[in-house]
Amino acid sequence: MNRLFGTDGVRGVANAELTPELAFNLGKAGAYILSKDQKNPRPKVIIGKDTRISGDMLEHALSAGIMAMGGEVIQVGVLPTPAIACLVRTMEADAGVMISASHNPFEYNGIKFFNRDGFKLDDDIEDAIEDIIVRDIDVNSHITGEKLGRCLKEETEAQQIYIDHLKETFDGSLAGYKVVLDCANGAAFPVAPMVFRELGAEVVLIGDKPDGTNINHRCGSTHPAWLQETVLREKADIGLAFDGDADRLIGVDEKGRIIDGDKLLCICANMMKQKDLLPNNLVTATVMSNVGFLNYIRSIGCDIEITAVGDRYVLESMQQTGCMLGGEQSGHIIFLNHSTTGDGTLSSLQVMKAIRLSGKKPSELADEINIYPQILVNARVKTENKNKYLKDKEIVVQIKAIEEIMNGNGRVLIRPSGTEPLVRVMLEGEDLEQMTIMANELAELITAKLG
Repeated sequence: MNRLFGTDGVRGVANAELTPELAFNLGKAGAYILSKDQKNPRPKVIIGKDTRISGDMLEHALSAGIMAMGGEVIQVGVLPTPAIACLVRTMEADAGVMISASHNPFEYNGIKFFNRDGFKLDDDIEDAIEDIIVRDIDVNSHITGEKLGRCLKEETEAQQIYIDHLKETFDGSLAGYKVVLDCANGAAFPVAPMVFRELGAEVVLIGDKPDGTNINHRCGSTHPAWLQETVLREKADIGLAFDGDADRLIGVDEKGRIIDGDKLLCICANMMKQKDLLPNNLVTATVMSNVGFLNYIRSIGCDIEITAVGDRYVLESMQQTGCMLGGEQSGHIIFLNHSTTGDGTLSSLQVMKAIRLSGKKPSELADEINIYPQILVNARVKTENKNKYLKDKEIVVQIKAIEEIMNGNGRVLIRPSGTEPLVRVMLEGEDLEQMTIMANELAELITAKLG
């Protein structure tokens, strides 16, 4: 069978792939491993969720599994994923669990574990939990009476702890700023508006009426059109969009133009560089980061550490190098001096801090970064051939020819799909029309040779 844990926890269609039975077993196995590794017969586990209709079902099943092993559960209700990472530390829990499928449609859900330090579980711990479930090992000690676990609900207290944490990362006031927040009908809706209003901003809200089925639906960071329209109509200073579990951020300037993760990262990097908050002047990004991003970061005197795609790899690199700022084009930005994971609301506050300190409009800051156009074309190949494109001489020759045409003002990035029989061909450069032609020709060649 496929590995249960992916790069971002366990995910699937709720009640079909991610069933209450699986959630119950994850709770049991997780509590067993935690009690065994930490020598604590009553591990304390914080559980949060986003607004999906399946969240209640999975929350109760997961909680039951933990309590069946004697663990103590604290249900904190609807909160962003990074809130759980924060609460694990501040509430001195042994672990945290977030029930969310992030930016995916509402019928999907997921279960993501955090350790007592607020980081995602190490691979070996996930492997141990998965091994118990896959091999159907009965870890239930069948305890009874007073040894059973209990469940507490601390939604109000947990929410306030997280709000206070966010406000501590922002010094000053947002008075005078009119901000549109798109909460994606997801986990940001209870806290993000409160934070911005308490800091003095005039807040216009969209995507703030979750009904269990409308999370990420035509709203949020993956669908910014509504935010763009609202910013222009309201004559707002900026628009900020989160995804379903509020660990990502995409901006919209006062002219209604999108500010993607690369530009947001640049804006924050420049601020942190000026405030001497970047150890070794280092920023971490992925292979998908735009050439324009790389050029800007180097122009302000910073170095760049490049990782594979995925916030997990960004974080691992940051921990190894001591880097305090890293992220992805998707808007997943990690401020390691404030959080152990990407946090859309925290990121939005750092962006607002950069804007306020610069005295410039969002459009002026965004225009300082020249993002190159990108074209992405999929080449359909046989599954067994996905990693053979660099072994074919004709393909290699064509890639080198494209690079020579670009002459240092662009790049070619070829990446096999992790889930489909596809090779993704991405070209980045100054001439979109020329790149489109070259990308399609290269994709056609890869399909012809490897399909």
